[in-house]
Parts: sequence; structure tokens; C-alpha cells
Amino acid sequence: MSLLKNVGTIGGLTMVSRIAGMAREMIFSRVLGANAVTDAWFQAFIIPNVFRRLFAEGAFSAAFVPMFSKRLHGPENMEQGLEDARSFSNAVLSVFLPVLIALCALFELAMPGVIWVLADKPVDPQNFAIAVDFARIMFPYIVLVSLVTLFTGMLNSVSRFAPGASFPIILNLVLIGALLGGEWLIDNRGYDMVEVTYGVAWAVTFGGVIQLAWLYYWSRVEGFRPRLMWPKITPEVKRLSIIALPAAIGGGAYQINTLVQLYFLNQIGSGSVSYMNYADRLNQLPLGIIGIALSTAILPTLSRFVGSKNTEGADRIQSDAIELSMLLTIPAAVALAICATPFVTMIFQGGRFDLADAAATGEVLAALVLGLPAFVLVKVLVPNFYARSDTRTPVYAAFISLTVFVALNFAVMTEYGVVGVAYASVVGAWINVIFLYIVLVKRGYYAIPLPLVGRIARQLVAAAAMGVALWFARDLLTGWFSAGLFARLGALLALVAAAAVVYFGVAFAVGAIDRQRIAALTKKKAP
Repeated sequence: MSLLKNVGTIGGLTMVSRIAGMAREMIFSRVLGANAVTDAWFQAFIIPNVFRRLFAEGAFSAAFVPMFSKRLHGPENMEQGLEDARSFSNAVLSVFLPVLIALCALFELAMPGVIWVLADKPVDPQNFAIAVDFARIMFPYIVLVSLVTLFTGMLNSVSRFAPGASFPIILNLVLIGALLGGEWLIDNRGYDMVEVTYGVAWAVTFGGVIQLAWLYYWSRVEGFRPRLMWPKITPEVKRLSIIALPAAIGGGAYQINTLVQLYFLNQIGSGSVSYMNYADRLNQLPLGIIGIALSTAILPTLSRFVGSKNTEGADRIQSDAIELSMLLTIPAAVALAICATPFVTMIFQGGRFDLADAAATGEVLAALVLGLPAFVLVKVLVPNFYARSDTRTPVYAAFISLTVFVALNFAVMTEYGVVGVAYASVVGAWINVIFLYIVLVKRGYYAIPLPLVGRIARQLVAAAAMGVALWFARDLLTGWFSAGLFARLGALLALVAAAAVVYFGVAFAVGAIDRQRIAALTKKKAP
């Protein structure tokens, strides 16, 4: 399958998920606003997601997908390959699940201590109790979504990307239903905001149950038949653990980064966690559609090329991924930076989220998107190491990035507040990219070819032209940003259309797009 087709499948479904997530945040901001209670909810929601990314999406996927693919596609007999893959996945599942349950139980008991460490001091007893309750309600989600990741890895190994890319949509729809139901209860049954927020917390775990059922169904459709056995540390499971451990440590550095960020935000004041969350939701839209889609799509292909010592094929896939990611990410970053406050106002303002909240969130977004190309490049470069079963190098990069991030937070938080925390994240991300690329070049794994460097430079020229156009268009549409729904939608579409026309028009004119390569990628089989 061509890279473009796989990225299109994953990216398209991820786009639907991100749009649903955006709708969820729009409703959340209007129903619940930005305050101490929403800060507690977002904090509680971040904690299981930190461990999900650490144990499931990061470390586990990096180790499991290449090993599973090797067993599935290795034997000449397809039936034998399927049987080997089934046996391996069942052995992993039988060990993986008890570990997850034990981890969940441990954190349920220790949750007051976890929240106390992250909270602002002195601790407000009422907000503290609410935050602990929210975290305990939502933490079991890690067990459910980690199993979802196992099934997703199995399906990705047979190029069945759609079920794994679509499962986040389910959670967003469940949360939207809970929020709309909560708004009705506030208006018609006299429920208060805290009671409704408890219901939204329970909806997270319920959504995880539905997600697990969805992926389990598709894994059975593909013939994998997942089942539990008595836990046993087989040589394959042991090797998986050895490969996954460094990735978990590296992912741990990134997730510690997230928790450190949460700590600093809690020191700034009420609403800071919410402002960062709303800004990051817009930042995550292109990151999820482009970065995560590309990293998911190229890992199996890179693993195959590296395993067969096809250096030319591996270099081509890596170059294609970088070019495609920058072609789409650079203009997204420029557009979000220039139109940060208008976008936030158009999307989130309303109900309990006022103009001052929108302005504060816009400032955070304008800073955060400066690192968007770096966040995407990390996603695109790391699979080159994972394909070689090298999970250690990304660890070093992540810890260096973490060190820089923590140091900068201490330096800028007092003066710049939540915006300073965003800038620290940006610098840390670029340090990560630089380190990863230097190592790739030194080891002879990959170096960006000069023609690609030239096209990326031309992409910057096209993005600059687009930025100038957006600057004037933004000022012309100022009155529309906080008007009615249709006026806001019209302004948003006008800005997006203007950006797309100018950027891609200039990009084609200056040669920022390799037309022959794009044409080749659209074929059923890449040359």
C-alpha cells in the first residue's frame, strides 16, 4: 500500500476524531467554562492519558508492532504465520492485562498523594477532594485503552488502519452526549456544575468500554481470536519487555514533561490548566492528523525495509514522510500563530467561556504552535530508530528535552505565566528534533537529501506569503469572530480558504512541491 493511501486513511479518520474532539471542547467550554472545577477535571483526565501514552501507545507499540509483523509475515506459509502471531499476541495479552490491573489498583490507592504533589500549595480541601474523585473515576480508562492499543497494533500489522484510527471518535461522541445531557440537567433539573462534571468523568470510563468492544470485534474479524491464558513469561514476552523498557523510559521522560507542565500550571492560578488544554486542542489538530498518522503508517514499512536491508527504500519512505509532514505542518503553524485569538474566539467563546478567557487561550496557542513542526518531526523521526529495535536513542533525546523544559519553566514561569510554560515546551521540542537528527546522520541511518532541503525552504516562502495574506484577512473579519454561529463559521471558512489558496498557489509556483513524487505516491504501489 502506498504511504499516501495509508496516511490518508489514518489522517482522514484522525481528522474526524479531532473535529469531534474540537466539538467536545467547544461544548465543554460553553457548559463548564474555565475555572477550578474544570482545572480539576482536565488534570484528572491527563493522568490516565499520561500512562496510556507511556505504557501503551509509546513503549508497547514500538516493541510489539515489529515483533508481531515479523511473526505474521515471516513464514512462507500464511497459516503458520497467522498461528505464530496469534500465539504471540495471546501470550502478551495474558501478561499485559494483570500488570495493568495491578498498576490501576496501586494508583487508585495512591491517588490522594499524586494529586497533592501536583496541586498548588496551600491545597484547597474542596477542590482537592473533587480532583481526587475525578482521577479515581477516570484512571481505569488506562486498562481499557491499553488493551485497545494491543488490538490496534495487531490490525496495523496487516495494514488494517481504519479501526485503530477511528476508536478515539467513540470517546468524543460519548463525552459530547454526557455534556449535552449535563447542560439539560443544569437548565431543567437544577443540577450544579460539579454534579455534571462528575457525570462527564464517568463517561470517560464508559467510553473506554465501548472502544475496547469495537477493537475486539475487528481483531476477531481479521482472524486473530484474542484470548487469555495463564500468565507466563515466554522468551518472546521477555524480549518484548527488554525492547519496550527503554521506550517506556523515554516515553516516561515525555510524560514526566506533561506532569511537570501540569505542576507549573497549577502554581499559576485558576484557569491555567484549562487555557493550556483548550490551546493544545487546536495545536493537536494538525499534530494528530499529520504527525501521528505518518508515524503510524511508516513504522511497519520502515521495519520491512530495514529488515531486508533495503536502504534506498527506507530513505525514500523517511524523506516522503518528512516532506509530506512539513508541507502540511508549516502552514498550519503559521496560520494558528497569526490567527490564534480569532480561532479561539470563533470556536470556544460562549456560555461560561468569555472574551477574556478566549484572549488568554489565544496567547497560549500563539506560543505553543511555534513548536508544531518540531512535535510532528519527532513523531516522524522516531520510527527510524524503532524499526531498528533501537528504543534507547529516543530516550536520551527525551530526557535532554525534559531537562531543558524544566530549567526554562523555572526561568520564565514567574514573568510570563502560562505563556512561558508554552514557550518552554516549544524549545524542548526543537532540542529533541535536533538531537534525533544528528544521531541519524552520525550513524548513517538517514540524512535529508539536498533537493528536499530546497523544497522545505520554498515551503517556508509559501507559508510566509500565506501569513501576510492572513494578517490582512484577519483584520478585515474582526467583527465576525464573536458574532453569531453562521458569521463565525463564515469567517473561519474564509480564513481557511484564503490560507489554502495562497499557500498552495505560491508553493506550486516556487517549486515547493515535488509533483512527480506526489503523483507516484498516489499510485497503488509506490515505485
